[in-house]
Amino acid sequence: MKRIAIVVLTLAVGMVAAAAAVGLSPWWWAAAVPLVLLGALGAADLLQRRHSVLRNYPVLGHARFLLERIRPELQQYFIERNYDGRPFDRDVRTIVYERAKGTDAEQPYGTERDVYQPGYEFLVPSMAPCPVPKAPPRVRIGGPDCGRPYDMALLNVSAMSFGSLSANAILALNGGAAAGGFAHDTGEGGLSEYHLKPGGDLVWEIGTGYFGCRTPEGDFDPAEFADKAAHEHVKCVSLKLSQGAKPGIGGVLPGAKVNAEIAKVRDVPEGQTVISPPYHRVFSTPRELVRFIARMRELSGGKPAGFKLCVGSRQQFLAVCKAMLSEGTAPDFIIVDGGEGGTGAAPLEFADHVGAPLTEGLLTVHNALVGAGLRDRVRIGASGKIATGTDLVKRLVQGADYGNAARAMMFAVGCIQAQRCHTNTCPTGVTTQDPRRARALDVRDKTPRVKRFQEATVASALQLMASMGVTDPAELRPHMLHRRIDPHTERSYAELYEWLEPGQLLAEPPAAWAADWHAADPDRFTV
Repeated sequence: MKRIAIVVLTLAVGMVAAAAAVGLSPWWWAAAVPLVLLGALGAADLLQRRHSVLRNYPVLGHARFLLERIRPELQQYFIERNYDGRPFDRDVRTIVYERAKGTDAEQPYGTERDVYQPGYEFLVPSMAPCPVPKAPPRVRIGGPDCGRPYDMALLNVSAMSFGSLSANAILALNGGAAAGGFAHDTGEGGLSEYHLKPGGDLVWEIGTGYFGCRTPEGDFDPAEFADKAAHEHVKCVSLKLSQGAKPGIGGVLPGAKVNAEIAKVRDVPEGQTVISPPYHRVFSTPRELVRFIARMRELSGGKPAGFKLCVGSRQQFLAVCKAMLSEGTAPDFIIVDGGEGGTGAAPLEFADHVGAPLTEGLLTVHNALVGAGLRDRVRIGASGKIATGTDLVKRLVQGADYGNAARAMMFAVGCIQAQRCHTNTCPTGVTTQDPRRARALDVRDKTPRVKRFQEATVASALQLMASMGVTDPAELRPHMLHRRIDPHTERSYAELYEWLEPGQLLAEPPAAWAADWHAADPDRFTV
């Protein structure tokens, strides 16, 4: 296409020069140039061999490619209804924008949703609502082996790396976290100056690449990890096993994006493609995983240590629970990432069809820990499309202690769901390393928006809980959330799912769990 453009431009310039040389009227060549250009374009279309459409429909065929290019924008702005957009519908995006800006986030004239559609869920209000708490509750993270526990907010910034997000986006997110008193997960891309400068509380996440704490050979570097984990802004350390968008595979950062700054943060060579393997080198069994989490806690000076995963095999997670019991230690927290989550680009097959959705993931992890008698020492974070107070309350009912939001936080700093995150052409400067595009994101303007969005969303969640007769998230119960099964039937979560009693797996596993529990082996990840 570049060659065709050069040929067409050359013809146009040649015509103008020829017309001027023979003294023809400017109006003549002004009319002739477009015709010649179209003719040249048509000829080029007929001669090229890449696009069949253009060979059969020269010139006109370009309209097809133009419409295809702007299809997402046409869909978003002119076709989709308020409640059926994907991944986030217009209603959700609007409420995030309004709360971030501090404007009204209310809707007149009732819901547009079909409340009799199978899958519709609703919270159960009480006939005796409670006053809304004046201060939002916090969640104490830190089990008996933790020497420096941390009080986590109900909603925090989920894992997004510097490199995936621009420096300005990281600065705005962390500045908002600092102003609002909530935590910011660094993602696996390393601990950058943009995470540290604003002063927000950090959950330092490391993944299979051990970026920021790796040896030249790509192994985990305990000395570098201990040095960085000692930073006062690092409140928790987290090991990423998998993420919702692409569980079971690693990542690739093209060498063209690995500039000097990113190379320094990640401890990798500048200009070389960086590959995150799908597996960890620091463990290969459930027992080794539990031991490594304990080692992270020790190296960090007693700060809370945990791991993040997108749930797959229940048997494998039960094997981790058995390893916790056998080793006498456990993570301080586990972040459950739903299969519907994911800010990063992923193969369509993985994004659509691999990994448990957040509901099933939370139910698995919560019940496994309860049944193994470990729930009181391990806190659960939920990550996956949490954008509203309703989203947060539903996840608390399903077994989480707190929530993390990624894409909603991106909306708060200006994301318009253009879905160009992996192309380096983000139109709002959120997910790009292009300085010209990134400068569009004004940190001073977006920082308070992050704070306002988090505060308003937590306030909404507390208001919802108060309407349900609850003042503390620990009082939420499965019967308070209902799901419609068909147009004539709805059931509560207490009826839809099996909820284990404390220690039940140790005493007498229920029939639905017995086979997985007996097959779970703390010394191997069985399939």
